[in-house]
Amino acid sequence: MKRIILLALTNFAVVAVLFITWNIISAVFGIRVQGGFGGIAVMAVIFGFAGSLISLLMSKWMAKRSMGVEIIEHPRTSQERWLVETVRRQADKVGIGMPEVGIFHSPDPNAFATGANRNNALVAVSTGLLEHMNADEVEAVLGHEIGHVANGDMVTQALLQGVVNTFVIFFARVIGMVVDGLFRGNNDNSGPGFGYYIGSIVAEILLGFLATMIVMWFSRYREFKADIAGADLAGRQKMIAALRRLQRVHEPKDLPGELAAFGISGGGGLGRLFMTHPPLEERIAALQGMQ
Repeated sequence: MKRIILLALTNFAVVAVLFITWNIISAVFGIRVQGGFGGIAVMAVIFGFAGSLISLLMSKWMAKRSMGVEIIEHPRTSQERWLVETVRRQADKVGIGMPEVGIFHSPDPNAFATGANRNNALVAVSTGLLEHMNADEVEAVLGHEIGHVANGDMVTQALLQGVVNTFVIFFARVIGMVVDGLFRGNNDNSGPGFGYYIGSIVAEILLGFLATMIVMWFSRYREFKADIAGADLAGRQKMIAALRRLQRVHEPKDLPGELAAFGISGGGGLGRLFMTHPPLEERIAALQGMQ
């Protein structure tokens, strides 16, 4: 629940900062958006995609900083050499550029992939994953993450977030105009009033939660595809074994923020509608049903 609220508030904060910045620039330079609903739509597209695209471009840098990822530039142990070579072999098999490979310190078994370009991505695994899983299971997890990269999931996620942000911003502003009109009545004073700002903010928060449901649904759908990729690259039984290993680990913690969408395991949050990952038993059943 806390993670979902944090995601919604972060998304709202990015849009709010852009909105305030635009208002300051408009006031200083006398810029006015004309065209009624058309003008609102243009601004909604700009604000809606700006935050998601900026996050996408900064995703690798943010992941390294927030998770403390140590990039394996020169392997020092046999395990690090095996990790790099396994990722290299899988990347060559799916036809993408060699991702950066890293390790982050966490007792929980997890991994994630991120990056704005499928040929310049990052794949990182936790120390807990290396401790809890054997080589076959780690290979399957790496295949799952390479599947995210090869499928372009990071870019698709950013574009989807941009689209839903656009709709949220547009309809929130329209609702704000309606609320403002109700407060003003027959008063034709120029410029938005207090009701517009209050109505827009409240509508944006509520619509933002609905938009999050859409993004989370796509995240769950994408996990099945990444599991199939892991099965293709490492073997179906290895992928099933890796997921079963996650089941046996006592309540593994989810990754923070948007990295949760590209991890190997995920939490429940506020019911199924806000889950980043399908239940592990459903993912295992889907792999078992593969022809």
